[in-house]
Amino acid sequence: MRISQAFKFEAAHRLPNVPETHRCSRLHGHSYRVEVQLDGPVDPHTGFVADFFDIEKSFADIMAALDHHCLNEVDGLANPTAENIAVWIWDRLQPSLRQLWAVRVYETADCWAEYQGR
Repeated sequence: MRISQAFKFEAAHRLPNVPETHRCSRLHGHSYRVEVQLDGPVDPHTGFVADFFDIEKSFADIMAALDHHCLNEVDGLANPTAENIAVWIWDRLQPSLRQLWAVRVYETADCWAEYQGR
């Protein structure tokens, strides 16, 4: 069974490794959406793969680090592409959410990156 919980945050960033002519080289912001996906058996007693409240607790420090911040200033996100943000979130969630399957980061409604810890 796979479950997913979504989180939203607002943040600014610039991409330092693109040409100066690239519009993302300038500071700009996004309304990010993150989907945290877990995969595992349903506990016969609780009926859960995992409790959504536990996922929310695990994500709280990540949210505090990212929401309304300039992502380039967050330790480990000097080049805050959607791909790098997904890996950064995975690395922080995986120790507390052992059933973590994927982290999907949407920069816009149409553009996203997904990381499955490989």
